[in-house]
Amino acid sequence: MTDDAPTRGAVTLADLVEVSRTAAATRSRTAKTEAIAGLLARASDADVGTVVAFLSGVLPQRRLGVGYRSLSSLPDPAGEPSLSVAEVDAAFDRLAASAGAGSTAARRAEVARLFERATADEQRFLRDLMTGNLRQGALDGVVTAAVGSAYGVPDVVVRRAVMLAGVTHEVARIAAAGGQEALEAVRLVVGRPLRPMLAASAKTVEEAVEGFAGAPMLVDGKLDGIRVQVHRRDGDVSVLTRSLDVITDRVPEVVEAVAGLPGGDLVLDGEAIALGEGGRPQPFQVTGARTASSADVDRLRAEVPLTTFLFDVLHADGRDLVDAPAAERDEVLTALAPDLVVPRLRTADPAEARRFFDDLVAAGHEGVVVKDAASPYAAGRRGSGWVKVKPVHTLDLVVLAVERGSGRRKGWLSNIHLGARDGDGFVMVGKTFKGMTDEMLSWQTQRFTDLADGPTDGYVVTVRPEQVVEIALDGIQRSSRYPGGVALRFARVLRYRDDKTVAEADILDAVRALGPA
Repeated sequence: MTDDAPTRGAVTLADLVEVSRTAAATRSRTAKTEAIAGLLARASDADVGTVVAFLSGVLPQRRLGVGYRSLSSLPDPAGEPSLSVAEVDAAFDRLAASAGAGSTAARRAEVARLFERATADEQRFLRDLMTGNLRQGALDGVVTAAVGSAYGVPDVVVRRAVMLAGVTHEVARIAAAGGQEALEAVRLVVGRPLRPMLAASAKTVEEAVEGFAGAPMLVDGKLDGIRVQVHRRDGDVSVLTRSLDVITDRVPEVVEAVAGLPGGDLVLDGEAIALGEGGRPQPFQVTGARTASSADVDRLRAEVPLTTFLFDVLHADGRDLVDAPAAERDEVLTALAPDLVVPRLRTADPAEARRFFDDLVAAGHEGVVVKDAASPYAAGRRGSGWVKVKPVHTLDLVVLAVERGSGRRKGWLSNIHLGARDGDGFVMVGKTFKGMTDEMLSWQTQRFTDLADGPTDGYVVTVRPEQVVEIALDGIQRSSRYPGGVALRFARVLRYRDDKTVAEADILDAVRALGPA
């Protein structure tokens, strides 16, 4: 550290809240990065990880057992700040550890002790953080850039470390303690979650393959199931979702399939899906319900068995494969688990890829993912190496409000207002009541009653923007009715995406790209 470097020490909650406010007040990515990097440069090694987690809207403990309603009635705020970030993290540890008889009262008392020491601004920040509603614009990409800036590490080194470590706050701790050399030493660890690779989108197969310019491709069937990352270490199998939640106890079929593979330690990427008669996929809601809980899993397994498909291998036979080309990983996977590989075509012919797409859609599947056969596994990023194609336009949007139903839908919350991400907020691009079954209407009535927040005119209920919904549409058209200048054409609900956060919803530019130039 140079003589003019900032003095590093404990971070107060007030300092963190101020930086969060600064990040929220600007649309400039550079300004956000500089504000966060400045705080990280002043933070002690012990505090860095917690600071990064909180600014990313992430709880290191993942779950605290405290819901929004539990925070609806709080003590009067303190007049002066006194809390440190470390004290807040310790309180969160106690909340997460509370279980068994008397745990509800213990959590309530812990929350009261924490909030009575917080100022009004700190209370608002803590409430939003604890309920997953923190929206200060310090999204993961900005925080990752700030880590590199604070500790003088190139972005590419930070991003790779985040890919392999799974979480940004752990990478920040490593960077603070050891800089670039320590981050370059981060390796894949079997049993530690990795960030999953994501796919960009294309409207047609022809558009998807155009970027590969005649190079060899892998064309995978896109299955409408639950994405799973599977680790086998010393014979023990663990299964995680795309959001890295552990669901091992809910998917015994996946555990058994991977436990029976030859060799030693493994890291695999794949899909678990409920198939119906003739091998046609069941609706996503069936698979989703099957994997929602570990309660009575034996009965559920008998009623709705899951089929395991694999489409990538990241570690096998003591070798990390994330940097190997996709074609090589395919060879390893095919030799390892030939009966579990997702429907796949290896080709350089766009017409052959199109026929494969048509056959899969006819069989009831979502579409295909076209993959560059030379590409490595770029976890956590939507790059050009993978491009997904579906037969209809779909968008992941956020519900901003909902209208009370009338006629046959009286008593239900029905027509939903849809928003796309724009900067740090959301812009309304349409609304729909189509595609909703009675079961869905019942579910969303309860869900949006719980999320109700802000003004209501008795007919339209404003809700906290926390629920992602997948919408199918025929396209968009220009519109002066909505702030985004576009409107969805023939929008209908496909499913609610509880596996996605609002940070993963589509941006306004992605919506506009579906319409006329």
